[in-house]
Amino acid sequence: MPNTASAERRARSNVRRAQRNHSVTSRIKTLEKGYLKALADKQREEAGQALRAVSSALDKAAKTGVLHSATASRKKSRLATKLAALA
Repeated sequence: MPNTASAERRARSNVRRAQRNHSVTSRIKTLEKGYLKALADKQREEAGQALRAVSSALDKAAKTGVLHSATASRKKSRLATKLAALA
């Protein structure tokens, strides 16, 4: 139990932040799965669109602090390499 008013406020904000972070990371994982499925089905056009969507979501997550910027960059690089290998 928080002992001070500021600790109570902090506990509430931590819950809100955790919910937001979870929804963002869940969305990123869903987008990644769709991208990998398009790659597995050899659908280059769909994979390109999915890569743009994943990259955008990763950039937004890094901008808001949900992910570290280096983590987002590393994931984008690895996903782009998979698309290049498809050719």
